[in-house]
Amino acid sequence: MLMSEPSKIEELPAHERILLTAYRLFYRHGIRATGVDRVITEAKVTKVTFYRHFPSKNHLVFEFLEYRHRRWMDWFSQSLATHGGNLAALVPTLREWLGDADYRGCAFINSLGELGTTVPEIAEITRRHKQEMNRSIAGLLPDPRSRKAAEKAAIIGMAVDGAIVGAQYSKPVEVVLNRLQVLLDKL
Repeated sequence: MLMSEPSKIEELPAHERILLTAYRLFYRHGIRATGVDRVITEAKVTKVTFYRHFPSKNHLVFEFLEYRHRRWMDWFSQSLATHGGNLAALVPTLREWLGDADYRGCAFINSLGELGTTVPEIAEITRRHKQEMNRSIAGLLPDPRSRKAAEKAAIIGMAVDGAIVGAQYSKPVEVVLNRLQVLLDKL
């Protein structure tokens, strides 16, 4: 399974148990739909322990997004390299993720949609994530440090975001990936 969780979560220290529990619940059900009490119950910690590690739900959300960013970028970079390390690697890489049974879209786009106007830090975290994704895409292009590659990567990144959202409501996912490939072939 793509970016799977550790199997022995109950053996981890409280901070990691809380974070990994939130990671699973926030991604699967959404941030607003997941209350602190549910995280506390499923992480098997007390309220005192929870608030000792995370002074507020927003602190947990920020750490969840930072953790998701690191895990997703590690996976993305590794998958791009496995599939050839060039622009042709992008669609097979996305196929792995978009076709995963646990796929629920982009945690950053979803979080921004849920909380972006009420928690402005979410927009900044999302912006940083998307910029790093675009830098990875630029690395697939000839002369990756050029201004032209950066602009092309930003365009491709926007198309990838469209494919990510499209895969949430379009089935089969292959239709979305075929459309993305058509766009990539024209660039």
